[in-house]
Amino acid sequence: MKLLTFAKTELRNLFSKPATRPYPQQERVYPQRTRGHIENDIDTCVFCGLCSKKCPTGAITVNRAEKSWSIRRFSCIQCGYCVESCPKNCLSMHQSYTQPAGKKTVDTVCQTQEENQNAS
Repeated sequence: MKLLTFAKTELRNLFSKPATRPYPQQERVYPQRTRGHIENDIDTCVFCGLCSKKCPTGAITVNRAEKSWSIRRFSCIQCGYCVESCPKNCLSMHQSYTQPAGKKTVDTVCQTQEENQNAS
């Protein structure tokens, strides 16, 4: 009797469309309010540090002396508090997730590095 039950499930799955989408051929469309990863427009940042104070996990670090902003991506919980608290609106939440990695890294953006790259 169990064989007939399995055959019924097998036939149903054979003639129905797949439950997953073909990833490389068909990109994922994220819903409107998806919280993805944080991006910083360093040119408009004033390094006030409000984003690091509002971050519940302490994933964001702002160094005013060096004019650098860094984030530990694996510590970030994508809550969006930093984006809401930014007075210059230089932080934004992009609708894509952080790329998987084998090691925990810290992404650091310095204003002086950006100016040096633009001058070259």
